[in-house]
Amino acid sequence: MSQDIIFNLVKQEEKRQKEMIGLIPSENTVSPEVSKVLSSCLSNKYSEGFPHHRYYEGNQVIDQIEDLARDRLKELFKVPYANVQPYSGSPANTAIYFALMHPGDTILGLKLTKGGHLTHGHPKVTLSGRFYNSVQYGLDSNDRVDFAEVRKLALEHKPNVIVAGNTAYPFELDFKKFREIADEVGAWLVADISHVTGLVLGGEHISPVPYADVIMSTTHKTFRGPRGAMILVTDKGMGREAKLGRMIDSAIIPGTQGGPHNATTAAIAIAASEATRPEYIQYIKQIRKNADALSNSLQKNGVSLVGGGTETHLMLIDLTEVGYGLGKQVAFAMDVAGIYANANTVPKEVVSPFYPSGVRIGTPLVTSRGMKEKEMEMIASWIARVIDIVKSEELPKEKKERANFIENFQVRELKNKELKAIRKEVKELTSQFPLFTW
Repeated sequence: MSQDIIFNLVKQEEKRQKEMIGLIPSENTVSPEVSKVLSSCLSNKYSEGFPHHRYYEGNQVIDQIEDLARDRLKELFKVPYANVQPYSGSPANTAIYFALMHPGDTILGLKLTKGGHLTHGHPKVTLSGRFYNSVQYGLDSNDRVDFAEVRKLALEHKPNVIVAGNTAYPFELDFKKFREIADEVGAWLVADISHVTGLVLGGEHISPVPYADVIMSTTHKTFRGPRGAMILVTDKGMGREAKLGRMIDSAIIPGTQGGPHNATTAAIAIAASEATRPEYIQYIKQIRKNADALSNSLQKNGVSLVGGGTETHLMLIDLTEVGYGLGKQVAFAMDVAGIYANANTVPKEVVSPFYPSGVRIGTPLVTSRGMKEKEMEMIASWIARVIDIVKSEELPKEKKERANFIENFQVRELKNKELKAIRKEVKELTSQFPLFTW
């Protein structure tokens, strides 16, 4: 009976994905081949250790699969080392820090409120911010990485690791400048390219390979593989890459993990192969075209974006000029209208991460469905209509009133006829596009 309930819920989720427009920039749709191997018998096998050096017997086939995944990534990125065992991006970053630092060492990363990730040293509440001395850099007046501040903080604090990465930063990262600063203070440079891996492979974003010592990426997002992660070591380290690779391996097991997820490993191997196809490069280039089209159309509809646009696949809607702390309201209303995204802080945040003033959106998922510039214009107009509907629903200034306000707002908006009308239009559009297409 419980199985029937789960299968029914899976069907409901599939229906939701098909009928709605997904704009969360960290989400994507995998190919049927990747999906198929994820539900295979590979999930049955334990394989602690690494190929040809396992703690359990019976891994002859698994060894071949992991070798293929690693070799394909090394060839794809032109690097001497790859590890495909991290369960996701956060454990992968944790393993990198475990390999490169000791408790109390200094990490320099981008502030969460400026577009950085929790695992880049966000103070106090995260492992990276609690076990290491966290120093955080920010953005300049143009909402770009403030390299003058990065250098100043690096010279002052002498970090062991500098992280060049983000989760809500819509512009290209200048890895060369990060490298120059890292060399000046003798720091390891770690590039977290989870969001832009596909763009790097498609020539739409500068590659970190010539500059970073270690590269981490999730294997979903723009890479369009399973929910996992990869760690790459470059040959930037003047002969240190072999030792560094062994340090990373040890940080994975026994340092931070147990047995890898073999179905995910196989799916990464398939995704790496797919990334060599001409259709994949076309897909990546369309992500950028769609991002520019969506960005331009939003601004033509009067919607403000952080930094005035995007250079990647994602953008941040800035609602600070529309109303006080409107992020959750707009994100929820968009969902009611059939478009799902996520509320997000903006660089000049006036409230908090719990009640932010922005919405983060991106184009990987809609591009996987085959949507192009024309559809981006339609999506932009719907988002603008949603913002117009809820712009008077400002967050209360008093903290104690906020939770009840959000709850009451959501109850009202679920019945909003204008939002339901947009949802009907959205459904008419999405019915024309499958969840995945080459």
